[in-house]
Amino acid sequence: MDIKKIGFMGTGVMGAPMAEHLLKAGFALNVYTRTKERAQALLDQGATWCNSPKECAQDCDVVISIVGYPQDVRQVWLDRFNGAFLGMKQGAVGIDMTTSAPDLAVELYKTAQSRGLKMADCPVTGGDIGARNATLTMLFGGDHEVFTELKPVFQALGKKAVYFGAAGMGQMAKACNQVAIASSMFSVCEAIVFARNMGLDPQLAIETLNGGAAGSFSLQSYGPRILKRDFAPGFKIAHFLKDMEIALKVCNDRGISLPGLDLAHKAYKMLKEMGKGELGTQALYLFYSSLMLPDLATTERNDTAQSAEAQSEPESEAKNQDNVMILKP
Repeated sequence: MDIKKIGFMGTGVMGAPMAEHLLKAGFALNVYTRTKERAQALLDQGATWCNSPKECAQDCDVVISIVGYPQDVRQVWLDRFNGAFLGMKQGAVGIDMTTSAPDLAVELYKTAQSRGLKMADCPVTGGDIGARNATLTMLFGGDHEVFTELKPVFQALGKKAVYFGAAGMGQMAKACNQVAIASSMFSVCEAIVFARNMGLDPQLAIETLNGGAAGSFSLQSYGPRILKRDFAPGFKIAHFLKDMEIALKVCNDRGISLPGLDLAHKAYKMLKEMGKGELGTQALYLFYSSLMLPDLATTERNDTAQSAEAQSEPESEAKNQDNVMILKP
């Protein structure tokens, strides 16, 4: 399959940098998103603006969506008047890279087949950092032949693409990923709470733990953001709740009990109800500082003030380095 032109639907935190990588890889790009202004940077780099998913899909070899919720996925592909399937040429490939419902992925696959089209579910993992750095991992469900044909697209977006089986299995793999993340974010927050309350330097603790068995993507990527009280979304709580609810539905359908996932869902749901749904998932830390440990808020203010004072001293970095001994063989 000779892939020259791609239709791209959704230019949010994840979609915008992914689309930019496709442009830089030399693909012609149609772009559709609800708010044209969010696509302006891509248009300035040569992408073509489209007024609907149907228009975005026209004359494209591959059409990609990465939108918010399953209902958004359904709308951009299946809308009776402006859905992407209506604009795709025969033999074109559709890829939904949204984290969505496995049963919807199967429905899209069957609908595409009935129209002489190809369709796959291929959610991604790696967060906003992975999207910006083109280091995403792609989790594929669909025909293996299509998986192989899409290699040039995958190469532009990330470091790894994995085939998990038939339609819907990419979404199942992503649900598995979100189950793991749900518990790991609790661990990161609790490690920081423990470090602060035990009088440890939390920044030094995080840097050290990342080099050992406790190291994780969440600790490395979100630990420093928590210490800076940076809760801006790389991945929004509202979207993570959607992902967990997809996983919980699958569990309920299959008779599986996952208490850790259930606890994480309740905590994040509480934060959303407090008006924190647009913050990043690392804002789970607020669940500890403002609800479970109300006294921690005062401790954090003191820590933040001391940190700011230390950062104003030029020798502070060297002071930290004096506390770390690198042993070489």
